[in-house]
Amino acid sequence: MAFSGFGPQAVPFFKALAFHQTKDWFEANRAIYEDEIKRPLGDLVEELAARFAKAKTPLKGDRKASLFRINRDVRFAKDKSPYKTNAGAVLSRTGAKNDPGMLYVHVSAEGCFAAAGFWQPEPEVLARLRAAIVRSPKAWQTMVAKLADGRLALEDEYALKRAPRGFETIDDAAVAAAVRNTSFIGSRDIADARLASPKLVDDVVAFARDAMPLLKWGWSAVVDAR
Repeated sequence: MAFSGFGPQAVPFFKALAFHQTKDWFEANRAIYEDEIKRPLGDLVEELAARFAKAKTPLKGDRKASLFRINRDVRFAKDKSPYKTNAGAVLSRTGAKNDPGMLYVHVSAEGCFAAAGFWQPEPEVLARLRAAIVRSPKAWQTMVAKLADGRLALEDEYALKRAPRGFETIDDAAVAAAVRNTSFIGSRDIADARLASPKLVDDVVAFARDAMPLLKWGWSAVVDAR
């Protein structure tokens, strides 16, 4: 089904869920979640996947595999709140959530956004990303410049304060700063008013296009074992 927008109660639902956090309240309001959040998010993912396939953009997803569950895993968490107060979905090269390099859509009362890149990659993947920066600083700088052309920048809140092990002797200050990253992510905010519009699909497609230099750079680095 074509994406026609999230429902008007999508954001208010998450505001209320943050306050209530009980199974009784959630079940009483499940229809809002299913009809105004989960179903539209599935529609969004599948319309994006169709657009990407037509454009030969290597991002796949579907409503069954791409959406995150609203139930929290509280087995080892201090916070035992049973429900997430956001909805999210991922598209990746294989359609799997654990595939390195992905596009993510996030809806919550605290803010809605699209993000792309490599979020907390596995140690081996992170090592390859860092090695690619050191091996070819020019390719890294070119990629960052292309992101800037699309009005995107890598978020720096995920950077270590010190050089990671094995990268302590880098002389180039820019390269030394780049390898301290533990995630390589660019994002763009989505206005609440845009959530109800079918044109959100166009917005996310445009964001994916602008973020593609980062994804392509990272995918190349991940498969290069030098």
